[in-house]
Amino acid sequence: METRGGTPNHRAKITINDVARLANVSKKTVSRVINESPLVRQETREKVKAIIAEHGYAPDPQARALAFRRSFLVGMIYDNPSPQYVVNMQRGILDVLADTSFQLVLHPCERSEENFRQKIHTFVSQQKPLGVILPPSVSEDDALAEMLEELGCDYVRIASVELDKPSRMVRTHDAEGAAQAARHLASLGHEKIAHIHGLSTFRSAHERLAGFKAGLKEHGLTLQKKWTVEGAYTFDSGVQCAEKLIYSDARPTAIFTGNDEMAVGAYQAVRKAGLQVPEDISIVGFDDTPMASRVWPPMTTVRLPIREMGRAAASLLLMEPVEKAAAELVSFTPEIVVRDSAAPPKKV
Repeated sequence: METRGGTPNHRAKITINDVARLANVSKKTVSRVINESPLVRQETREKVKAIIAEHGYAPDPQARALAFRRSFLVGMIYDNPSPQYVVNMQRGILDVLADTSFQLVLHPCERSEENFRQKIHTFVSQQKPLGVILPPSVSEDDALAEMLEELGCDYVRIASVELDKPSRMVRTHDAEGAAQAARHLASLGHEKIAHIHGLSTFRSAHERLAGFKAGLKEHGLTLQKKWTVEGAYTFDSGVQCAEKLIYSDARPTAIFTGNDEMAVGAYQAVRKAGLQVPEDISIVGFDDTPMASRVWPPMTTVRLPIREMGRAAASLLLMEPVEKAAAELVSFTPEIVVRDSAAPPKKV
């Protein structure tokens, strides 16, 4: 193409490479500006748009469509049995994507399946998302993170412990939240305290169990093995586990559950047994999902800001490379929300 003094001749058709050269940016940056990507600084965006307008550059529609398919999807890959957790996480991600051209695509999976990583490999290869967000327990799989790295797929992990560099990590201090639950029940005078924890394949379940034990220890109490039951983070497992505790030889006066789904299940088990919450058995949940304030009596629970966590993860994913290099670890510390499902034990 003919040029005069480094400027494209208007008689020739200007290309995306010409726009990039004139703006002193990469071809990828020009493509992002054309497709209204949020991953471009405002100053750079205006500069590129001015050059496009001046020289009348028109992008190839087919190339633009291809760029859209390759770049304008954000994935959420999850293996979480709690529907409310998944919904809240989605809402947080969508809050960030609302004013962008990005769309959220979901990929549920089963970590217990032998080929679960291969399925994710296929998903990423076919969808070619900008990146993916990994809530627990998928986030805890280091081999999966390594595979995504090899595929060139950016990701952000949400986990109860620090597993990755700050630009790829949102940390939740689950142990501290569980310790707060233990302190609350102990301060009410409970000594016969049980815990229904989540699946052992979840790192968060171990963190919450350890934190709960630590909180009880501060008050001279010990979580006895007979009052420790494994659930599955589901309503049904909450019912079943609570029934085991209620009909045991030594019934506890309080139950702390690993999430609100199991706590609501425990509510039902208590009522089916002809007992009342909190008069006969106090119940404390974890997550502070909407159901916690809708059951009766309203549930005391540990608030984990799931929606805010989703926002933080999406914001990290959409950061420009320069910002990611300087990113500091984002973390959330749970707080107990005291309502009416926990009270002092009955005096014998």
